[in-house]
This record gives sequence, C-alpha cells and structure tokens, in this order.
Amino acid sequence: MRKLVVLVLILGLATGFGWWHYNEPNQEDGSLVLHGNVDIRQVSLAFTLSERIVEMSVEEGDRVQAGQVLARLDTDTLSLQIARTRAAISAQQQQVQKLHKGSRREEIAQAQALVEAARADVELALSRLNRVKDVERATQGRGISAQDIDTASAQLKAARAQLANREQTQALAKAGPRVEDIAQAEAQLKALQADLALQQHQVALSTLKAPVDAVIRSRLLEPGDIASAQRPVYTLALSDPKWIRVYVSEPDLGRIRPGMTAQVFTDTDPENPVTGQVGYISSVAEFTPKTVQTESLRTALVYEVRIRVKDPADRLRLGMPATVRIETDASADDSGHS
Repeated sequence: MRKLVVLVLILGLATGFGWWHYNEPNQEDGSLVLHGNVDIRQVSLAFTLSERIVEMSVEEGDRVQAGQVLARLDTDTLSLQIARTRAAISAQQQQVQKLHKGSRREEIAQAQALVEAARADVELALSRLNRVKDVERATQGRGISAQDIDTASAQLKAARAQLANREQTQALAKAGPRVEDIAQAEAQLKALQADLALQQHQVALSTLKAPVDAVIRSRLLEPGDIASAQRPVYTLALSDPKWIRVYVSEPDLGRIRPGMTAQVFTDTDPENPVTGQVGYISSVAEFTPKTVQTESLRTALVYEVRIRVKDPADRLRLGMPATVRIETDASADDSGHS
C-alpha cells in the first residue's frame, strides 16, 4: 500500500510538472507560452436613408459573400420622384433645343408682316395729317380746328412708335435667343439631371449589401421597422483577419518581435494548433485583464500582443480561450541566418 501511495504521488508530480511545462514560459527550450482569447473584427451595417424596411434576406449565423443583398427599403416614394424628375428633364430638353434652333422661318415672316402693317399705318397717319394741314391752309384756320390737327399729329407719332417696336421685334426674331438665355436653360437642365442622379443613388442605397465575406452575428431589425443611419440592421463578424489577444510580461517582452511564427492551441482541438504570426506589440504596459489573469500575474504589468492567424476552417470563435506558443530561440536563429 505504501508503494502504491508513493507511485500515485510520483505520477501526480509528473503530471503537474508536465502541465506547468506546457503552460508556462520555458527559458530552457526557448519557447514562450502565452494565454489569451480569440478576437474578431465586427461591422455594424445600417441604412443611410430613413425609410421602412420591406425585406430582410439573411438570418443570424448565415455566411454571406461580399456584395450579397442583405436587406431592402421601400422605394415607392423614390420611384415617383424619379418619374417626376424625368418628365421635367424631358420638358427642359425641348426648351434647350428650341433655344438652340432659334426662330422659325414662319415666325420671322410673321414679324416682317407686322412691320409692313406698321409702315402702312404710318403712311396713313401721315397722309391724314397732311390733309388736315392742307385744309387749315386753304381756309386760313377756319375749316378745321386745332384739336383735329393735334389728333392727327398724335396718331402719326403713335404709328411711328408702333413701327419702331415691330422692327425691333423683327430684329430679335432674326437674331434668335440670347447666349445668356441658352446658358440658363442648359444650367437648369443640368440641375434636373443632377437631381435624377441623386435619386437613383438613393435607390441604390436602399439596398443593403455585405461589404466583405462575413458571418451574420446579430439581426437587429425586422421588416416593417423604420431604418435610419443611427439604427444598425445587422452586425457582421469578419472571418478574416482573426487574431489572438495575449499579454506578455516585461521580462519576456524582448524575446518576441513582429513576424515571429506562433502556434495557437485551443481546448476544442489541442492536438491540431493553428499557425499564426506575431503582429502588433503594445508599447504601453497595463494590468493583466481579468479574463487571462493567473495567480502569479494578478499584480504584474503586461504588454498586449496580437497574434494574427489564418483560419479558413473557422475553428476559432470570438472570445474562445487560446494558448499561444512561440519558439523564440528558433525564430532568432532563423532571423540571424536569413
């Protein structure tokens, strides 16, 4: 019985030493063992427009590809606005074409006819005034009144003014529209076309698409909800890149550098580690977070380190505990030879 107890104690000590050897930094074999958690970037997707949601295409846990449609807004109001803007553009285009073509031959002929009529009126008024004056001279002022003479003179002036006005109208008809009028009409057309482009862009924004390959982590709204820029519709977990957030003590900080190869072990599959690479190393010390705190490190200052990993099989999940082993001596030797 005594030998059995001794054997059990020996086995226990050997097991404990093996566990410590695996989980603690080993200065002899040149390996550094760190503990941390899997971290993944997340994206909150929201519509930039405020409108009612009519379609939600994916569920939580679904894998989505970049460019895949995830949700849609009601676009009936935008469709009506686009139809109205297109009608206004069509009318303005006709106006611009009209100004570029200038006056029609019929319009110029009409202006010429009005000028001829005004000239006839001038001749008639002049003849009437001459007759009145002849009567005045023949009768020495007794056969016609001064008022009749004034009336005839006024009619001649009015006829001449009418002629001048119609000659100006004829000149304008021949010259066509002013350059400024054409430029103003073209500017109004461009403004309407810009309005149409904006409305079409808003229609495009009414469809929510996945920016990258990802996994739907949260579905936050449902059809019938009013979307806005302040209300995320989905939360996406990016499958690439992933990293392990670990913490290294100050004495071991000089043993690692960016680019070193690391092996990431998880409790789910401890026999098949995921290969990673040392990335970001913090330059500022902090207290060890509670999530990775051990009794020996409760009061120690540590530095945050991120181990970038490629995980095409999606074995690493957000928040999963992980153990990282870095072969520091081997990395140093390899770097020296290279």
